[in-house]
Amino acid sequence: MASQKRLLFNAFSMNCVSHIHHGLWGRSDTRQLDYTSLTVWVDLAKALEEAKFDSLFLADVMGVYDVYKGGPETSISEAMQIPVNDPSLLIPTMAHATEHLGFAYTGSILAEHPFNFARRASTLDHLTNGRIAWNIVTSYLPSAARNLGFNDLPKHDDRYDRGDDYLSVLYKLWEASWEDDAVIRDLERGIYTNPAKVHTIDHHGPYYEVPGPHLCEPSPQRTPLLFQAGSSDRGREFAAKHAECVFILGGGRAETIADIRSRAVNHGRRAGDIKICLGVSLVIGGSEAEAQDKAKSLKRTLSLEGGLAHMSGHLGVDLGDVDPDRPISDFEFNGVLGFLKSFAALEPDKTLTFGDLAMRQLSGNWIVGSDEQIADKLQSLGEEGVDGFNLIYATTPGTFIDFIDGVAPILKFRGLMQTEYEPGPLREKIFGSSFLSDRHPGAAFRRA
Repeated sequence: MASQKRLLFNAFSMNCVSHIHHGLWGRSDTRQLDYTSLTVWVDLAKALEEAKFDSLFLADVMGVYDVYKGGPETSISEAMQIPVNDPSLLIPTMAHATEHLGFAYTGSILAEHPFNFARRASTLDHLTNGRIAWNIVTSYLPSAARNLGFNDLPKHDDRYDRGDDYLSVLYKLWEASWEDDAVIRDLERGIYTNPAKVHTIDHHGPYYEVPGPHLCEPSPQRTPLLFQAGSSDRGREFAAKHAECVFILGGGRAETIADIRSRAVNHGRRAGDIKICLGVSLVIGGSEAEAQDKAKSLKRTLSLEGGLAHMSGHLGVDLGDVDPDRPISDFEFNGVLGFLKSFAALEPDKTLTFGDLAMRQLSGNWIVGSDEQIADKLQSLGEEGVDGFNLIYATTPGTFIDFIDGVAPILKFRGLMQTEYEPGPLREKIFGSSFLSDRHPGAAFRRA
C-alpha cells in the first residue's frame, strides 16, 4: 500500500482504576489496580518512547459521576473514574525516565485559577524540557462545579465563554509577561533578571481580574501545546480559535474535521494549523480469529452498570430512570453535547435512543482485527483526513504492547508512524516550531 503523511500516535490513559471500558480492571491481564505505582507509569512511558509514540495523553475529571440512580454509589463500587489521582504529578517522574515522549494532561478551567495554572504548566514545561501539552476542558460534571465553589454547573456555552477569558489570561502570562531576554544571570552584578523586561498583564475580563506578572521565566515552549476535545457547535468554535490538536470521537468525522478547519480559517489560521486526533479502541490479535476471541473475552467482563453510570454523567441524565426507547432528541442537555453528536453520526438515518447509547457503551465500539487489519484501518482513517490517534486501552499495558509489537512495525514500514524523534520541544516535533504559530490568537499577545 502506498505511503502517506506521517500520523500522530498518543496513548490515552487516566490516573485511575477504570477509565473508559468499565469492569475490566479485575482481569489478570491488566495492571489497572496498580495505578498508584510510579513503576507502572514509568514502564509505560519507556515502552511508548521506545515505540516512538508522540505522547501519553492523560485524561482527568474533577468530580464524581453521581447522576445514575440518583447518587455516586455505582461509580464508587465500580471504581468508575473514582478513585482518581492528579495526572500532572505523574509527569516529572516519567519525563525523567524518557527523553522525547510528550505528555498531554487534562486540566479544567473551573478547577484552578488561571494565574496558578499558568505557573503549574510552565513548571512542567521546564521540568520536561518542553514536552508538555494541555488538554483544555470546561468540565461537565455538576458535582465538580459544586465542589469547586459554583452553585451549579454553568450552562454549556457559558463555560466556553469563561474558557475564552481564561485563555486570554494565560496567553498574556505565558507570551507577554516576560521578554525573551529578561533573564540575564549577571554573576558580576548579582542580577538574575532585568526587571524592566518583566511586565504586569493588567487583565480585566468578564470572569478574571489578573494583574500579573507571571511568576515563571519563559519555558521552552512558553505556551504548552494545546489540545481540546469539544465537538459541540460552541466547542468547535473554541477549538478552531485555540486548539492545535483536537481530540474527536465517534462518527461524523468528515463533517467535524471540515467544520473545525473552516472555522480556524475564519480566525485567521490555516486548516493545517490544527491536527485532528481520533480516539480509537483497538483489540489486536496475531490473526483475525485471535482478535475476535480476545474481544469476546473482554466483553464478558465489561460492566453495563459502570457504563451506564459513566454515560449518565456525560449526559446529565439518569439513564436508570429513562425509557430505553426514548429518543435522545426529547431532552435538553447541559452535558457533553458533542458526545451525542458523535454517536448519532454513526447511524445518521436512525433515531438515536437512550437504549442505543447503553448498548454502545456495553459493546465498547472496538476496532477488532489482526495486526495487518488494524494497520489498514488506521491508514484508511488517515486518508479520510484524520491526522493521528488517541489509542484507548482495554487492558493496560496490554493493548499498547499489542499495538507496539504487531501494528507499529507495519505502520513504520508504510511511513505512517515515525521511526525516530525530531529534535526539540513537543510542538517543534509536530509543527516544526517550539512556539505558537504567528497565526494563533495567543501569538498576538507577544511583545515586539
